[in-house]
Amino acid sequence: MAREFQRGHKARIGDLTAGTDLYVGVQIAGPGLTFDISCFGLDADERLSDDRYFVFFNQPKSPEESIQLLGAQAGDSESFRVTLDKIPPHIQKLSFTAALDGAGQVSQIGPGYLRIVAGGEEVARYSFTGSEFSTERAVMLGDFYLKDVWRFAAVGQGFDGGLEALLKNFGGEVAEEAEAPAPPTTAQGAPGFAPPSGAAAPAPSFGVPAAPAPPQPAPDFGPPQDAPQAPPAAPQPTEPQVHIAPTLAAPLAPPGPPGPQPPAPYGQPAPGQDPYGRQQTVPGGVPGQQAPQAPPYGQPAPPPGGYGPPQGGPAPYEQPGQQLPGAPYGGGQTPAVPQGGGPGLGVVLDKYKEAPTGQRWTPQNSKLIRVDLGIDGQPVLARQGSMVLYQGKVDFGYKGAGFRGRIVGNATGQEMQLMRCTGQGQVFFAENSAHVHPIELQGDAICVSADSVLAFDESLQHEVRRIEGHGIPGGALFTMQFQGTGTLVVKTQGTPVVLPVTPTTFADANAIVAWSAGSQVIVSSQVSLRRQAFPGHSGETVNLQFRGAPGNFIVVQPYEV
Repeated sequence: MAREFQRGHKARIGDLTAGTDLYVGVQIAGPGLTFDISCFGLDADERLSDDRYFVFFNQPKSPEESIQLLGAQAGDSESFRVTLDKIPPHIQKLSFTAALDGAGQVSQIGPGYLRIVAGGEEVARYSFTGSEFSTERAVMLGDFYLKDVWRFAAVGQGFDGGLEALLKNFGGEVAEEAEAPAPPTTAQGAPGFAPPSGAAAPAPSFGVPAAPAPPQPAPDFGPPQDAPQAPPAAPQPTEPQVHIAPTLAAPLAPPGPPGPQPPAPYGQPAPGQDPYGRQQTVPGGVPGQQAPQAPPYGQPAPPPGGYGPPQGGPAPYEQPGQQLPGAPYGGGQTPAVPQGGGPGLGVVLDKYKEAPTGQRWTPQNSKLIRVDLGIDGQPVLARQGSMVLYQGKVDFGYKGAGFRGRIVGNATGQEMQLMRCTGQGQVFFAENSAHVHPIELQGDAICVSADSVLAFDESLQHEVRRIEGHGIPGGALFTMQFQGTGTLVVKTQGTPVVLPVTPTTFADANAIVAWSAGSQVIVSSQVSLRRQAFPGHSGETVNLQFRGAPGNFIVVQPYEV
């Protein structure tokens, strides 16, 4: 069964298939649109340092044929053959892209996908639609990248500009006069790899059109050969993607009938309306007639005509409300319905709309983050009380640390009161307006104070780590170390700063948030009787000195815990 990817998801190729000879198919189409689908072979700096590894319609294969362009087949708009164990060492990433040839925008495409087939069986698929893009003219679909092992990432990132702009972005040069494009021949590029030559035109849905079998047996790599022929139709989603749809808000009341009114100066109500957009009337008058100026706060309203005792004054507490015209409703009266003239509710709230991206973790703003449960079946652990909203069927349970964990937490000050979130839906996390920062770990480790942890994937391993030191109470400091593959959400007071580790890097132990696990930490204590007893003491009693190889870092917040 093929593994479904969402934009931003990553996985090791070895977790998808044990094979290294892969078929990559791309389906992307739209009414009146033509796409150039290409593969860029990039170096460690993500640059196209060798033009021979730009595989496109005019250069259908790399020198050693580790990347081959196969053409449209098996329902795919374009397809490639990638042999991972033949790729030379200086090629560290393969980026599959689609660029418009001619007028149009990527937002006009229908449902499409990028899929990986190994041994005749589809093992991975990343699906996308035009609604995920806007005015872009190209899209980076997916990457094969080498990070100790080959991995796959579903990118789905739009790009302004066409194929030439993509080429320049990767550091390539555009020839002044390009040769006439020649269609790739699958018989020469990869003999026996493509479907039979009698295959029909590609269909939008997955499957190989029925055709006579080739005389020679097909190798164990290639697209599936036993799928029935399917008529052209849009692919049906396997399950509703609730995490892609934003939350909608409807107006509280229908707007009134529009009427021609001259625009009022900015910040001033229109004639005949109060500051809230409601029609004002003069007692005994008609709707739309401009009301007299309201008296100062706390003063009774003058009578009609300017003579006689004041009317509409404040009533005694024991009597029911006697209201001024246009005053807030009360005493069983119903509110007036706004009658046009102002921006609609949707316009006012548009800047606060939910931000759906299809990823598992999505920051909604600098202080609120959302996690989509059920994408890959991974539960989430979060600080108790940090949930502010959830949608769907989500279960919240207490996550105990066990007897040993409680003893260690109490002794070190690194105890975390956690809850476990499982089910299908979306959960929003925040705490005391703190800034939130998702950190994705790919097998590496990071040290974070327990007070700075908001939530994390249950797949991450965490333990208390001891920092040795002399001259401070207890003789040591402690922190939490997180390691594995998943996302850790850290909270800070204010916007933090990330600094590289150098031999002269010191940080206040009360302001440090996190640091790379590869850093060497040394406690530098300034506690002394003289400094505590006399004026002029700096107030900084415990500092941490960091040492490490290039690439190590620390994170400091503008706040002391």
